[in-house]
Amino acid sequence: MIPEVWAPRASRVSLRVPTRGADVPLARDGAGWWRGPIALEPGERYGFVIDDTAAARPDPRSHRQPDGVHGLSAVFDPAHLEWRDAAWTGRQLAGSVIYELHVGTFTPEGTLDAAARRLDHLVDLGIDLVELLPVNAFNGTHNWGYDGVLWYAVHEAYGGPEAYQRFVDACHARGLGVIQDVVYNHLGPSGNYLPEFGPYLRDAQRTTWGSSVDLDQPEVRDYIVDNALMWLRDFHVDGLRLDAVHALHDSSPTHILQELAERVDALSAQLGRPLTLIAESDLNDARLITAREADGYGLTAQWSDDYHHALHVAVTGETTGYYADFAPLSALAKAATRGFFHDGTWSSFRGREHGRPIDPRIPVWRLVVFAQDHDQIGNRAAGDRLSQTLDEGGLAIAAVLTVLGPFTPMLFMGEEWAATTPWQFFTSHPEPELGEATARGRIEEFARMGWDESVVPDPQDPETFRRSKLRWEETDAAPHARMLHLYRELIALRRRTPAFTDPGFDALSAEADEERRWFRLRRGTAEILVNFGNEDLSLTVGDGAVPALATDPAVAVVRGSLLLPPRSAAVIVAV
Repeated sequence: MIPEVWAPRASRVSLRVPTRGADVPLARDGAGWWRGPIALEPGERYGFVIDDTAAARPDPRSHRQPDGVHGLSAVFDPAHLEWRDAAWTGRQLAGSVIYELHVGTFTPEGTLDAAARRLDHLVDLGIDLVELLPVNAFNGTHNWGYDGVLWYAVHEAYGGPEAYQRFVDACHARGLGVIQDVVYNHLGPSGNYLPEFGPYLRDAQRTTWGSSVDLDQPEVRDYIVDNALMWLRDFHVDGLRLDAVHALHDSSPTHILQELAERVDALSAQLGRPLTLIAESDLNDARLITAREADGYGLTAQWSDDYHHALHVAVTGETTGYYADFAPLSALAKAATRGFFHDGTWSSFRGREHGRPIDPRIPVWRLVVFAQDHDQIGNRAAGDRLSQTLDEGGLAIAAVLTVLGPFTPMLFMGEEWAATTPWQFFTSHPEPELGEATARGRIEEFARMGWDESVVPDPQDPETFRRSKLRWEETDAAPHARMLHLYRELIALRRRTPAFTDPGFDALSAEADEERRWFRLRRGTAEILVNFGNEDLSLTVGDGAVPALATDPAVAVVRGSLLLPPRSAAVIVAV
């Protein structure tokens, strides 16, 4: 490897390679790139000394940080692995089920190799795509991954880049695609040396998490695009989930998201397999997934938090904060048939009109939905899952409406067996002042929302991290085994029933009765009937209707009426 770095702010840059003696001065070109006269071998440690500072800085494009984000980088050759996936043709998003997991808490060991040993569980469940929370290098031993500072490096405690390649290879061997969550809208608070190299950030323009990334700089745009292509090309990843794209402030003629879509489409054609880009966005704007020819960005899909909110309120009755607008069951009916609830309507939480309608010609699978995910669990004060507050009937209803609903379903790790473990906000900042500030800010945030300080776990307490790890022994015990069986049955039913992967919005219709608390969703020749209430319910169905699946053994069809016990759901498929 010939070392090079973009550092237009530097007057001098030297390469430090401890095994080779004195620092080697680098030469600068007119664009602010510095290059060296020597080649480095795989495994060699190196760093860049900027303007004669005492400590060398890691390579902004480092693939490996053996000693953490403040230490020297190590040369890693992505082509070193002998991949076994030459026959892998990819996995398209349409028709797929996604499984979101956090490497550090998915297994007791918290490594990529340990996660690979659990892949048979996902295959048996019926999963198509495994989505990893961010794995890029961050300071400390554990956190969610959204405080990364070296976007090209795989966190060493997870096993580093070699383990990552092994994990992807193992997924492909089992028919599983991999989606990697990436964060291009901000950097973490510790170990971010990019501003010393060049104008990566706009200090005058801030996001929720700090200074915004300066997308007016061509080299910064290249830094993002090259990183995206690296995951897809060098690590054989099948797609990227783009974190909080509403925080990407870009006034360029071609938005960075459109540029990403164009470059990824070109790579897809070159590799001969589908590549997916999924955006997380707070904008409720389907322009993200609208074709570029129709003035859109051309991404593959985007999340619909509205569907989550409407479903969450329907099964829990919780209507505080941003859930308030979703109190009536009609909110679920709208979100289920139009994709967004707020599509130009008044948002009481935001205090303004929000969102835009989705063009019904857009395929429904371009929206990714979930009953639970890392944010909606972890950003609760106690990090409590639905399983910690809901009855078994409510959990089953959430499963049915997630897996068999109109959109691409995503499960959060452990959801499939109603895991009892919480998933809490945890950090491991080595700097005491940063750790204290993080914990204090967390407590103050929830105090403003009326939560008792005692229920908010200290994110810096190692026990907060440990208690968030899944307990795999639960899968064989009741009621967890029953829930796991239900999820397997739902995914299998989804796969063998064409109506549940019909891409058209025009195949959808829904009804809801607020007083009796029932909900009915039709998807072409199939329909889902739900009793959210606490009383027995009878709903008219077609002659000869027989439930293809029911969440309660007491569900029955009697003389053209479907009898639904409290807190139950049934699925009917016309033959």
